[in-house]
Formats: sequence, C-alpha cells, structure tokens
Amino acid sequence: MQKIIAQCQKELAQFRRDRLTLALAFLLPMITLLIYGFALRLESSNIPLIVQDFDRTNLSSIYIERLYATNQFVPTQWTQADSVSNAIDRGIAKAAVIIPPKFSRDIQAHKSTIVQILIDATDVNNARVIRNGIQNVTNFFIQEQGLVTLTNIIKPQIRIWFNPGRLESLFFVPGVYGVVLWIYPSLLAAIAMVREKERGTIIQAYASSISTVEFLLGKGLAYLLIAITEAVLVIVIASLIFQIYLVGDIINLSLGTLLFLIDSVLFGLLLGIRSSDQNSAVQGVSLIGFVTSLMLSGFIYPLSNIPFPISLVSNIIPARYYMEITRDAFVRGIGWRGTWFSLLMLAIFGLILFRICHNMLKRMQLPQ
Repeated sequence: MQKIIAQCQKELAQFRRDRLTLALAFLLPMITLLIYGFALRLESSNIPLIVQDFDRTNLSSIYIERLYATNQFVPTQWTQADSVSNAIDRGIAKAAVIIPPKFSRDIQAHKSTIVQILIDATDVNNARVIRNGIQNVTNFFIQEQGLVTLTNIIKPQIRIWFNPGRLESLFFVPGVYGVVLWIYPSLLAAIAMVREKERGTIIQAYASSISTVEFLLGKGLAYLLIAITEAVLVIVIASLIFQIYLVGDIINLSLGTLLFLIDSVLFGLLLGIRSSDQNSAVQGVSLIGFVTSLMLSGFIYPLSNIPFPISLVSNIIPARYYMEITRDAFVRGIGWRGTWFSLLMLAIFGLILFRICHNMLKRMQLPQ
C-alpha cells in the first residue's frame, strides 16, 4: 500500500508542476461544457419564413400572425417581384406559405381550402421541424376560429412526461458529462504514461521492486483523484448555470460516476502504454475516445438510429451507459431499478481494461 501511495504522490506532484496539464484538466472541460450546453439544440428557431397572401382578408392576416407568434419563424425581406420558389432556392427563406385567393370565403363556407407550403429540405431534420411547426399552428388556428367539424371526434390529450417544459438542456447537459469525463481524464492519463516512456523514467519502475499492479494502481489513483475533482466541478457548475438539479439517487449517481472515471483513467493508461509519443496518445483519445463517445453513445442521436453493424460498437462504449445513469439522475429519477445494468457494464469494462493494462505492462517489465 505504501508503494501505491508513493506512486500516487509522485504523479500528483508532477501534475501540479505542469501548468498546461492543469489547464487541460480543469479549464478545457469547463469550456467544453459551456459550448455543448449552450450551442447544441435539437429544435430550430428563428427560421426565416415568407408568406404570400393572395386573399388579403382579416382571416388570412390572423393566420399569418399566428405563424409568427410562435417565435419559431421570423419574417424575412422578400420582394413580391421575385418568385417564392426562387427565394427558397437562393436561401432567402427556409420555408414559404402561399395563401390562396379564396381562403376566407372557403373557410367561412365550411369548404376545404389548400394552403401551399414550400420547405427547404437540404436539412431533413430542420424540414421536419418546419412541417410540424406549421401543421401545429394550422391546427391551433382552426380550433381558435371554431372551425373544428364533427369529424374530429377523437381529440388526443398529450402530456409530456419527465420534461414538461421540453428543456433541451435537460437532455444535452447530462450527456455532456459523459463526453467531458471520458475525454479529459483519459487524455491526462495517456499523456502521463507516454511521458514516462519518453523521459525514460518508466525504466526505473520496470527495474524497481514495485509490481505491475502497484504501479498501475498508484498512477491510476492519482488521475482518478484528479478526475473526481473534474467531475465535481463540471456537475456543480452545470447545475448552477443551466439550473439542472438532481432528481434521482445521489448514491447511484456517485457510484456510476466513480466507475465511469475508473474506466476513463484505465482507458487513457491503455492508450499511453500502446502509444510511442504524446501526439499518438492525443490522436488515439481524439479518434477512439471522443468520436465514439460523441457519435455512438446516444449523446445527440438515438441509439436506434445507428445502423447495423455499427450499432454493435455502441454496446462497448462506456459513455453510453454513463449517460443513461446521468439522464436518469437529473431527468427521470427512477434509480437503481433503471440503472443497475449500466452500473454492471461499467464495472465489467473497468475489470477488462485493468486486466489488459496489467498484461501489457507485465510483458514490458524487467524480470525481478
């Protein structure tokens, strides 16, 4: 135990002396949190919309006002001499609504009327949002004007569960925890391990009486303590800035965070053992760690949208399971019965990573 603590103290002393590493440990995670927390959005807003009104009546004016009252669409400068389709082609607007000349007369006569809607679908997801937004406004306008006929017998009453205000920060910020706490602890551990190899100091560890397990535990413990500090700072600052509070079991979240940080540090040590220089280690963390935790963890896109066979890779991404724990802790609040499998998977990943690191280091260590 003394050797493990001595190795840990050595690593922490080296860490404190390196200002660049200190910035990498605490400054960059905060910047990443703010960028992802504020910049990423699923719902589009301020969509430029043009309306061509051939009816020019009070009823059509009310309909137009309802379109812009949602704050989802904004009017854009457009000359009547230019065609609507040309305005969309040139990117002046993302959508256009064309109201026919007999719009009011047909509605008041309880006849069907056709409102033409043109949508720029270069961004498919944005086009879907625009279509649903205009459809919802139209349905509201029909109800407001008392134009609902008896054919609409079934009226669904919808209630949004867990997140009634549809705050996107409740979805993204707990996911950011998984990305940030996977990248930076593993990056620090990988750089530390490679630095030992570049400076030749790892030979002293190989030739000393310290065992492979003690060396791994000592170095890993140092960066686990740093990672825990990062996790506390990230979660506390995010809670203050984004007003996200714990609704689940704090013990469940703490255990899941600890297991995830252990996996992250061991993953970094593994890359450090395999890399020949710091550039290779950084590239490994960026390519293997960052890309997979961002794209294959369910952070932005649902896991069900990942096509086969790439979907199989998502099963071995620890960030996927940690995001399920954080989103449960800050959104659903189900607790152990909803996250036990994720906790189990994180524990299994930790054992596997430690075993691989141990075997690789043992082959490199000089025989005693």
